[in-house]
Amino acid sequence: MKIQPYIEKLYASESFKKFQTKYKDAFLVAGFFVLDFETDQNLHQIDYYVPTEKKVAAFTLDNKVIFQLLDTVSDKTPEKLDIRTSTDLDSLKGILEDEMKNRNITEEIKKIIAVIQTVDGERLWILSCILSGMEVLKAHIEDETQSVLMMEKASVLDYIKRIPMGRVQDPASEDKEPTEKDIEKKISQLDKIKEALLSEKQAIEKKKKVRAK
Repeated sequence: MKIQPYIEKLYASESFKKFQTKYKDAFLVAGFFVLDFETDQNLHQIDYYVPTEKKVAAFTLDNKVIFQLLDTVSDKTPEKLDIRTSTDLDSLKGILEDEMKNRNITEEIKKIIAVIQTVDGERLWILSCILSGMEVLKAHIEDETQSVLMMEKASVLDYIKRIPMGRVQDPASEDKEPTEKDIEKKISQLDKIKEALLSEKQAIEKKKKVRAK
């Protein structure tokens, strides 16, 4: 599963064309994806940074294109992202599973929440995976080389404590057809998960700088 078809869908949408006209200074900064291997209810989102607003424009690309203007989790201007990734979304699970075997982690990956962005000039995948053992697997993968830079497990309870929200509900799992409001609510909830992941990345970057001194 490549990212490019979703980019093409974004560029062709009326909402993105209007966005470009209004925010000419905006630039692409991240991709946010949820890969659910149990329900196949996936989510694909592309984020642009708007300097004039100091906010992030989030475009969710499943079904129709949905646009949201969100507050950022940091005052720091994010780095621009070249979305032409070397690692496809479908490859992430296999890369993780290979490294899990090396570390004797036997649980099965049920869901991957993935953020792709540029960190210190390099494209980096920041991943959080729900495992069959009710644990969360966190990992960083370098896009160009597919090298696993970091991998660790944490309990679901420890992870949820970092997220200012209740349980993420998937409206598509209900019997009724999800409404646009349901989808927007799901996006808002998942954005909070992404904020927690990005906050964690910033904490890791600070640790790296301290060690480098």
